[in-house]
Amino acid sequence: MPQTLFKDESKLDINYIPAKLPHREPQRRLLSEFFGFILRCPERMSQRVILTGDVGTGKTALAQHFGAEITGEANKKGLKFRYVHVNCREFRGALQPILHRAITTFRPNFPARGYGAEEVLAMLMQVLDEEEATMILTLDEFDSLIEKEGSDAVYKLTRLQEMRQGKPQRLSFIFIMRDLKPTEVLDDSARSTLQRSVIRLERYGKIQLVDILSDRVKLAFELGAVPEDVVDLVAELAFSETGNARFGIELLWRAGKYADANDAGMIHPECVRQAMSSIVPSMRRSEIESLGLHERLFLLAVARYFKENEEVYASLSELEKAYAVICEEYEEQPNSHTQLWSYSQYLSKLGVLKTEVASAETRGRTTRVSLPSIPAEELERQLCGSLGYERRRR
Repeated sequence: MPQTLFKDESKLDINYIPAKLPHREPQRRLLSEFFGFILRCPERMSQRVILTGDVGTGKTALAQHFGAEITGEANKKGLKFRYVHVNCREFRGALQPILHRAITTFRPNFPARGYGAEEVLAMLMQVLDEEEATMILTLDEFDSLIEKEGSDAVYKLTRLQEMRQGKPQRLSFIFIMRDLKPTEVLDDSARSTLQRSVIRLERYGKIQLVDILSDRVKLAFELGAVPEDVVDLVAELAFSETGNARFGIELLWRAGKYADANDAGMIHPECVRQAMSSIVPSMRRSEIESLGLHERLFLLAVARYFKENEEVYASLSELEKAYAVICEEYEEQPNSHTQLWSYSQYLSKLGVLKTEVASAETRGRTTRVSLPSIPAEELERQLCGSLGYERRRR
């Protein structure tokens, strides 16, 4: 078994929620104040809170940390309570599957299809009534729901209790978004009920990032594996990335991998520089993991195509052939040309691909695709790692 500097690399995973969140205690206390009624007088009121802040400011970690904390307190008091955290982007912002995820915490076998969003919402409230329970439903990346569903869906969620006059108030919300700009498209009635309580998370400063990274080093690495000057260097790089703690944590993980590969004995500054140069600027590990299986297979086809062909553009039909080969490799049935076009548009929206419509000499207009800023070889490596992990889990 090769030697490793890692004691527990899972502590650097994007989904890991640490026992303490440095420099977020004031915001945690504020959440406790806003939702304290759930422990004191459940069913008498509900609450809606927006958490805003740039990428890597700890919005998701704060919400999940608070959710675990209030769940523990509710359990001690013998209260029926659920905290449910849903990433709206995972469901393309569609309200029905988001609500379905919430209802399955009580009814695991509830059918995923056959009901509209309004029906599922009504059934969720019925289930909460039957269970005599309360729930905080956290909608992460809430801007994708606003973009997909518009004012009507937001209005139904925020005015839900008004439609249940005289009944217990059982459902509260935390909405997570980078800023409030997406709410500007909402009509006045939806926006006014949504923006009742806003908690803003400012970007981390360098000293704060040093504290956060030092805590993760103690949890993830063997003693002495990461010198203080290396933590300082990683904090400086994360600070330059708009104070993004998530970026710093991923950079630490990568630097550890380079150190292990080189049998370095500790993480040297050069390991950090190697890790920094290897990070895909517009698509990091967390974003790859959020893609669906066939989106990743299609993206792998794109990466392989541009790795093997010294061309700036590829037609969608050429990429479709490469995608079919990838599907055969991974024993998956290829999706349709129309679905691939949808994937290319979505990945273009994320900034990973660039698509444009060009005139073909013989067959009219065609979609052509380019990979503008991500090295094809690096993207291929990350996708193969992600897909290999998924294959092993089956």
